[in-house]
Amino acid sequence: MPAPMTIDALRTAVGDGSIDTVVLAITDMQGRLQGKRLDARYFLDTTLEHGTEGCNYLLAVDIDMNTVDGYAISSWERGYGDFAMIPDLDTLRAVPWQPGTALLLADVQWLDGTDVAESPRQILKRQLARLAERGWSAYVGTELEFIVFEDSYEEAWDRRYSGLTPPNRYNIDYSILGTSRVETLLRAIRLGMRDAGMQVESAKGECNPGQHEIAFLFDEALTTCDNHVLYKTGAKEIAAQQDSSLTFMAKYNEREGNSCHIHLSLRTADGTPVFAGDRDGGVSEDFERCLAGQLAGLRELSYFYAPNINSYKRYQPSTFAPTAVAWGYDNRTCSLRVVGHGSSLRYENRLPGGDVNPYLAVAAMIASALYGVDHALELEPAFAGNAYDADFDRVPTTLHEAAALLKDSSLAREAFGDAVVDHYVNAARVETAAFDAAVTDWERVRGFERM
Repeated sequence: MPAPMTIDALRTAVGDGSIDTVVLAITDMQGRLQGKRLDARYFLDTTLEHGTEGCNYLLAVDIDMNTVDGYAISSWERGYGDFAMIPDLDTLRAVPWQPGTALLLADVQWLDGTDVAESPRQILKRQLARLAERGWSAYVGTELEFIVFEDSYEEAWDRRYSGLTPPNRYNIDYSILGTSRVETLLRAIRLGMRDAGMQVESAKGECNPGQHEIAFLFDEALTTCDNHVLYKTGAKEIAAQQDSSLTFMAKYNEREGNSCHIHLSLRTADGTPVFAGDRDGGVSEDFERCLAGQLAGLRELSYFYAPNINSYKRYQPSTFAPTAVAWGYDNRTCSLRVVGHGSSLRYENRLPGGDVNPYLAVAAMIASALYGVDHALELEPAFAGNAYDADFDRVPTTLHEAAALLKDSSLAREAFGDAVVDHYVNAARVETAAFDAAVTDWERVRGFERM
């Protein structure tokens, strides 16, 4: 696996002409990369030292990039000024699927040098700092699913994303024959990500026609989230180069949705696992309290795991998407699944879908874990049956419900601050208002003639 690119290596590559473009990007609220393509020499001469600027509406728009009201940090009244994008040199790497291109991510600051607290990457870094105060660090793995179509993105747009053709016509979960049908695309993505510095583990088919998953080795939390957003963008770019398309949306159709299970473990400064111990199941007291905190915060912080209207369509019984606030050992019917042992002991949050912003989700998981430790929460017994049919609290079923829970969450306000909570409650309000005003294809098909 290539080491991260150094500035000296970039200077050499720019000097010999192998790199001519540097992409500098932030991650917006929707988990997308936003930024600029810079001339490589200009980047080295100017941007490297001073950063660059971008309109602060990048953290205050909807999915369509519409300017919307209700945000404290950005508005017409504030003049839609700039914030600074400060390069994080630890994220510098070549982007092999884009000729002559290197990329690095940026932290977002106000022009006075203070952090933009509402930026997803800054939200995660604050929670990581809280862990570090205890001598702990977080390790994370994300499992991101997508559905491939033989149609290009332009063809899909023109057809309003209806009637698209998947390359696999039936369930190919674990099928080698099924993955071979799209190996040209899967291989290009795997090799592209490998050469961009990510450790690929495997690719496998999934249940929905055309659905696949490429898995990567776990890493430190910030690195995993940085890799996640680059992978998501890169996979779409590579698919487009092959005149096909893929979607990470949580629920494309009435079949199985795209999940993004997130695995979390903690270590001390010397690498000792925090979760392993001598209690029943080989776990520690801190593990039990962290997991109890996860359960306690699951409903209140569900917006950070499921940030869109469509996210909540995944939560259907007997679909491998959770509906119950429950935990169990290797139990895929629960929202929280405990797997591994010893140094590999971890819990998997099964709420997030493919549309999740990983920085926000991981920050929420860490905040919940610390809540459990700080309040010495007792962990309820593991559940061993079918959680879909059991008597547990249920995860929210709509974005309306999730937003209300977040707004009133003392856990969220203590962990993230009022400004961050209010910012994302407003994001949910904007999304629900847009949906409530829309007339859907479902309504037209159901009511055009027969009502």
